[in-house]
Amino acid sequence: MEKRSMTIAGHRTSVALEPEYWQVLERIAAARGRTLATLVAEIDGARAPTRNLASAIRVAILTAPER
Repeated sequence: MEKRSMTIAGHRTSVALEPEYWQVLERIAAARGRTLATLVAEIDGARAPTRNLASAIRVAILTAPER
């Protein structure tokens, strides 16, 4: 697991994902012309309250057409 910290909605948060997920997430962010933090903030804003952020990121990656 690789843990990264970023600021989302004005607060610092850390997310632990497998390195392969980070690589794909970075490609998706680049393809959309966004920073990694901006993309994660979008995923965070769209996730169900019962789903944790790491799980929401994994699902977003699996459903992204840019993968």
